[in-house]
Amino acid sequence: MKKQKRYLVTAALPYANGGIHLGHLAGAYLPADIYVRYRRQCGDDVLFICGSDEHGVPITLGARKEGISPQQFVDKYHELMKRSFSDFGIAFDIYSRTTLPLHHQTSREFFLNLYNKNIFIEETTEQYYDEQEHLFLADRYIQGICPRCGYDKAYGDQCERCGSSLTPRDLLQPVSTLSGKPPVLRQTRHWHLPLQRYENWLRQWILHDHAHDWKANVLGQCKSWLDSGLQPRAMTRDLDWGVPVPLPDAEGKVLYVWFDAPIGYISATKELRPDDWQRYWQDQDTQLIHFIGKDNIVFHCIIFPVLLYAHGGYVLPAQVPANEFLNLEGEKLSTSRNWAIWLHDYLADLPDRKDELRYVLTALMPETSDSDFTWKEYQARINNELVAVLGNFVNRVLVLCKKHAGLQVPTPGSLNPLDEKYLNEVQSLPSLVAAHLERFRFRDAQNAMMEVARLGNRYLAETEPWKESDPQRVATVLYTAIQLVACIAVVAEPFLPQTAENIRAMLRWDQRYSLQQIAFPLLRAGHPLAEPRLLFRKFEDEEAERQRNKLFQSQSTLPAQIQEPMNLCTYEDFSKLELRVGTVKAASVVPKADKLLQLTVDLGNERRTIVSGIAQHFSPEQLIGRQVCVVVNLVPRTIRGIESQGMILTAEGADGSLSLLQPAESVPAGAMIR
Repeated sequence: MKKQKRYLVTAALPYANGGIHLGHLAGAYLPADIYVRYRRQCGDDVLFICGSDEHGVPITLGARKEGISPQQFVDKYHELMKRSFSDFGIAFDIYSRTTLPLHHQTSREFFLNLYNKNIFIEETTEQYYDEQEHLFLADRYIQGICPRCGYDKAYGDQCERCGSSLTPRDLLQPVSTLSGKPPVLRQTRHWHLPLQRYENWLRQWILHDHAHDWKANVLGQCKSWLDSGLQPRAMTRDLDWGVPVPLPDAEGKVLYVWFDAPIGYISATKELRPDDWQRYWQDQDTQLIHFIGKDNIVFHCIIFPVLLYAHGGYVLPAQVPANEFLNLEGEKLSTSRNWAIWLHDYLADLPDRKDELRYVLTALMPETSDSDFTWKEYQARINNELVAVLGNFVNRVLVLCKKHAGLQVPTPGSLNPLDEKYLNEVQSLPSLVAAHLERFRFRDAQNAMMEVARLGNRYLAETEPWKESDPQRVATVLYTAIQLVACIAVVAEPFLPQTAENIRAMLRWDQRYSLQQIAFPLLRAGHPLAEPRLLFRKFEDEEAERQRNKLFQSQSTLPAQIQEPMNLCTYEDFSKLELRVGTVKAASVVPKADKLLQLTVDLGNERRTIVSGIAQHFSPEQLIGRQVCVVVNLVPRTIRGIESQGMILTAEGADGSLSLLQPAESVPAGAMIR
């Protein structure tokens, strides 16, 4: 008998100061849900943990702005997020919150364990203070110029352009993101986690032990932090909202929100399983898996593991399959500009299209690089894939079965080589889906699921049962085809749970299989069927236009005071850029990257390789021989294993189309742009 595996799956605790948008879903919650549903199909012991992160400075500021208490503020958004997840069907075992007494107790006990082991360094230091807002600033509420790459929106803990680990004192020209004014330095006492003491252990654990099973983007960011040298990090803050520091001389101080938030996974497990929570957190047979976005990698791969390791007795993350960011209509998501599609709004407008959203977001999932959601692509994938491929195949088979055999599975004759060929091809797909899911390749897994329907349509097109005059041959074809329909009901379950249940209802079939167990025949001759009904309906042009207009109007009607300011730069900033004219000498598509082209550009005295995300707008043949404008003094960046040595400049039209910036007439390669 197969031994049951145990998995503890967490999804990043969303911050309780707003709703859930599509970027959140694609980044963490949808891949986690797909993975959990797959593991449950396998018969594994799985707990799926999440909850609201309810402490920190943004909560106090949000509450102050709305004229309510912090508790009232988080109560409102906790309920909004919890309801959104529930309505969408994310299958958490528990959705908890960090303001619960159990969480406060768990966090205090964890802190005291480390304190009593003399893990912390107690220091009085100067920290930035916002005199207008009357508070010490968390690292993320200080922005300035990165001293390493010159990016002017670097945070006080990290530069998101070059990935460098920073402290607020490293930043040039720091400003408070709350007031927009330069902060001042004031003395304060805090307890720091000496991350540098664990650097060697982290290198061994992350870069050696997980070198071959963690995603490249996760390993790359961790390596960047480690190579920059880890520094002590304060685990307490000056604030009156949060988990009070459990020491007699720490009045007015709370635990750092990134100390207590990951402990929320532990307290939520205690809440769900009070009698055996230790099996999931302290038994080494447990596989702990964190689903997060890329902005949380450092906390889940460096800080939280150090806390667990220093405490002792806890399992460490086996996997942290972090995703990159989902953009929206060609622009970065921005909650301050309301440039987002909120899940609760989507469900109010399109309540019967939950699986459609799951399908599109999985197809666009930013697994290794940022991706882009557009209503145009949403429409195309529904109409051209869900309706035309999956829905069409299932409906045709069931309608033909009803016509030729009544509401039951036809009794076949002997299968011929063509029938067996298609059954054999389909037989290999469930295990392929499983193999992709085991490696957290959700796009590839869903594509393999859709291949069952594609093969089914090809089988019908090749056999043409509607033209067949031999009733026994018709019955054999339909018997074979309905096995593929039953297969879809199984393989679609992690991705399209409601669709899978709808297919099962039409098949009157509740037999459950793991993807590794599927073996034909799944349905026997004479098995009763229900009336056929359509699984999907087209997303019409007017619906797409309505949603797109709603998005743009919601952005433009924001109050002026919360519009993001224009990013102004000085002449000195601009003069740092070196722009030259180049001539494209060679161009090719980057393998397994549908948006990237690799260009060889002649700059007069040298040739450079540049990777550019313009493949959806230009073919390689269109670019060869054309002159382009190039930023030539960018720090080289490795993209898909290729070192890119510059940037091609383009202009974006209102419809998202790109045009090359180039001289009005031919000039020598390498000519300076002034």
